[in-house]
Amino acid sequence: MSSYAIVLLAIGMSIDALIASLGRGAAMGRPSLAEAARTGVVFGVVEAITPLIGWAAGVAASQYVQAFDHWIAFGLLGAVGGRMFAEALRRADGAEPDARPARSLGVLLATAIGTSLDAMAVGVSLAFLEVNILVIALAIGATTMVMSTGGMLASRVIGERFGRYAEMAGGLMLIGLGVSILVEHLSA
Repeated sequence: MSSYAIVLLAIGMSIDALIASLGRGAAMGRPSLAEAARTGVVFGVVEAITPLIGWAAGVAASQYVQAFDHWIAFGLLGAVGGRMFAEALRRADGAEPDARPARSLGVLLATAIGTSLDAMAVGVSLAFLEVNILVIALAIGATTMVMSTGGMLASRVIGERFGRYAEMAGGLMLIGLGVSILVEHLSA
């Protein structure tokens, strides 16, 4: 997988966490730098672990599906990207958060896990490709950490207004990555 593809994947996988951070920060009012950093670290660590879990599951099944693994990668990335795009379209534009989010570590961790399940599915698809999963997982985790921390801080200004468009762009990036993998394998 090229460096460019890894960057696109890391950004695409981080969009859900960015959106959650924007919403969390907007609901908190003016989150502190410490709260933003804590959110970024939790989201980043969880987002780095989940593709490793998915990859391990995919490796266990890879010998049985090598003939059509590129179709699986295409399907999973397309489904995750399509879901992100569809959810962004369904979300009401300019919706205000209903309540102030709980600041507990448990709520933060549950949110991080919820936004990282798509990374686990992507990890499964990566098991069928010849990639360095550690580099990819670290890239996803670091990107998520930076974007989540930045999202918390940026929520002071942009809040929910532009989060929908960022999620749509992330979904399209994942779909594009899936198409790229399929084309690469079918043309080889």
